[in-house]
Amino acid sequence: MPVKIKIDKFVIAIIVSIAIAYFFPQLGASDSPVPMDTISSIGITLIFFFYGLSLSTQAIKNGLKNWRLHVVVQGSTFLLFPLVILIFYPFVKGSEHELTWLSFLFLAALPSTVSSSVVMVSMAKGNLPAAIFNASISGILGILFTPLWMMPFIQQTDIVFDFSSIYLQLITEIVVPLILGLLLRRFWSAWAQRQKRYLDIFDKFVILLIIYKSFVQSFEDKIFSNLSLWDMGIMVVLTLLLFYVIYNLTGWLGRILKFNRADQITNQFCGTKKSLVHGTVFSEALFGQTSIVGILILPLMFYHAFQILIVSVIATKKSEQSSKGNITC
Repeated sequence: MPVKIKIDKFVIAIIVSIAIAYFFPQLGASDSPVPMDTISSIGITLIFFFYGLSLSTQAIKNGLKNWRLHVVVQGSTFLLFPLVILIFYPFVKGSEHELTWLSFLFLAALPSTVSSSVVMVSMAKGNLPAAIFNASISGILGILFTPLWMMPFIQQTDIVFDFSSIYLQLITEIVVPLILGLLLRRFWSAWAQRQKRYLDIFDKFVILLIIYKSFVQSFEDKIFSNLSLWDMGIMVVLTLLLFYVIYNLTGWLGRILKFNRADQITNQFCGTKKSLVHGTVFSEALFGQTSIVGILILPLMFYHAFQILIVSVIATKKSEQSSKGNITC
């Protein structure tokens, strides 16, 4: 039976947003009367407030029991991924490729995505409670680990960063709303669950808005003028290669630790995912005052498309295997 490949509508929306940024930059331009920075800032705050409301404390409590799986998944997300990229730093340091390398480190340092990880694990008949736990906790850990990975390297660039304002922005736009959402779960969590579909649409709208604004700024400062189609093609190939390297490494770790089939699926699906939501939000906080944001989130957007496409195909195959009683990993 042939596998049906669906084109993700959000990937199409991202491409459309970039095209609009190129042909219609007026709303996001530096002299625009529309306060895009304020709008995106409010949007980011609400995303993490709703994220706090939606977190399942029961899933987190249940998930704590399978600690070996969680250590491997979070270790893959925040340690294995960045270390694979870090190996190549001596080869690009001080060269024209250092910014591209930084964009891959940014991708590697991000937390796992929530919704698609859970959906794909469920489709493939993996360990769903563990997937919910890891996807949820990853977003919280990312607030700490992503900036820690990035700070030593952005300090070495020629771009001037005000680190006090960056940390203040991270705290006010991400940490405080998240904590507030967690505190108000007992009152509004049921409402958040009922409105999940609309909250997901809101999240995606804010992400598209940030992508539009970032690319307008990059186009305005001609940051892509030195990036040829050849360079873009190489970036696509490297992004695809990175996915398969991490997917196979997480699979190897799972076999070493003798994970059962369900845990191995969760291990590989959650350990290889990266969150476009967190990526665009963190890029705004870390690099929003510069014109390099467009290039920095480019590998992330390629990766987002690949992870949905490839993992959906793998999940479909594993689901068919499970239905036939084939339990091989």
